[in-house]
Amino acid sequence: MAKKKTIFECQACGYQSSKWIGKCPNCSAWDEFLELNQTQQEVLKESSKKSSQTIKATPITDIKEENFQRFTSFDEELDLVLGGGIVPGGLTLIGGSPGVGKSTLLLKIGGNLAKNGKKVLYVSGEESLGQIKIRANRLDANHKELYLLSEIKLQEVFSELNQKTYDTLIIDSIQTLYSENISSAPGSVSQVREITFELMRYGKDNDLAIFIIGHITKEGSIAGPRVLEHMVDTVLYFEGDASRELRMLRGIKNRFGSTSEVAIFEMTKEGLMSAKDISKKFFTQNLSSTGSAITVIMEGSRPIVLEVQALVSQSGYPNPKRSATGFELNRLTMLLALLERKLDLPFNEYDVFVNIAGGIKITETAADLAIIAAIISSFRDRPLGYDTIFIGEVSLIGDIRDIYNLDIRLKEAKTQGFKRAIVPKLPTLKLNGIKCFEATEVTKLLEWM
Repeated sequence: MAKKKTIFECQACGYQSSKWIGKCPNCSAWDEFLELNQTQQEVLKESSKKSSQTIKATPITDIKEENFQRFTSFDEELDLVLGGGIVPGGLTLIGGSPGVGKSTLLLKIGGNLAKNGKKVLYVSGEESLGQIKIRANRLDANHKELYLLSEIKLQEVFSELNQKTYDTLIIDSIQTLYSENISSAPGSVSQVREITFELMRYGKDNDLAIFIIGHITKEGSIAGPRVLEHMVDTVLYFEGDASRELRMLRGIKNRFGSTSEVAIFEMTKEGLMSAKDISKKFFTQNLSSTGSAITVIMEGSRPIVLEVQALVSQSGYPNPKRSATGFELNRLTMLLALLERKLDLPFNEYDVFVNIAGGIKITETAADLAIIAAIISSFRDRPLGYDTIFIGEVSLIGDIRDIYNLDIRLKEAKTQGFKRAIVPKLPTLKLNGIKCFEATEVTKLLEWM
């Protein structure tokens, strides 16, 4: 008689071991290992066989390009972050904190598609049909081609898909579904992995565009194994506080487009709407305030004018505080050390706080000059001109370096009514209405101020 093989699996990341372990060596989670029974092990082997079927290799010169025809979601912001529209057969995962608007957005998109003749199946394992109906009334998503299904069994979902031909499937959420082939609880690593694989295979075979909502952990990552993000074609994360009206949907992975774009939505009583006019959402003009500076950042192909706020106050402790909201703390520390060295400003005796208005997070270095300007403004208690913007990257040696798309940024600043710009070098295009001042070193900035 063959000896029974024992397998333990981490419910946080999917790591497998032949014995129980208290702390997972892969993700460092404690007490997450559960023993897989014989049925679960057999299903796991079958899934591995399906995903690793032997296929004869083909020369790349003999392979024809796959031309897929996108179709619009009838939402400009979502189309932008998806790379131009929805791809038939594409599997998209959307994550975000509770209440940020994942279900609201996808129900609204489902209503848009149904209104324009696309058949959409919305599967919810968390809400009743009556609850979804109430939200659909508010979102103006009541259209005949939008079908609702309150179900948590994967086999029942496939049964419904086989009865009608749908263009789009929405799963809300992947952690509530379970497959009868596996005896573990919904949301477990084995269930999420098996369900995602089955949905991916069905979508590819039937050119069905699938959207999956995923819960996130307290660390901010999508719950379940990391393999979930590797299996899907597109991963989108909601950013922004649920208490704010502006929400940003950022692409983390996209096999069909760029990950540099971000969609910006505004939460209204009609649901998440595309923020058509976001140009003045992140700054206040015609108001000179101490510790406030304006800059222009790029989110993909879109320039955004935003306000940088700084507060410098005398510290009562040996180790002064450093705090940054929406900006990298390590980079703030670097900039403060540079100011101490180059300008002899005693920031070792002051607490420094930096905030990016509007809840947006800066991921590029073009805002360095504005950060420094706001800090010096607060330290000297001198307001900056409300019609001036600061654009440039600051290096460790104190010089201000050029950044990409300077002309596009200056055009946006001119559109918003700004008159002056402090930049690393003069732009190639002559822009009437905005005067540019060249600053190549941090000391030049202090002279200008």
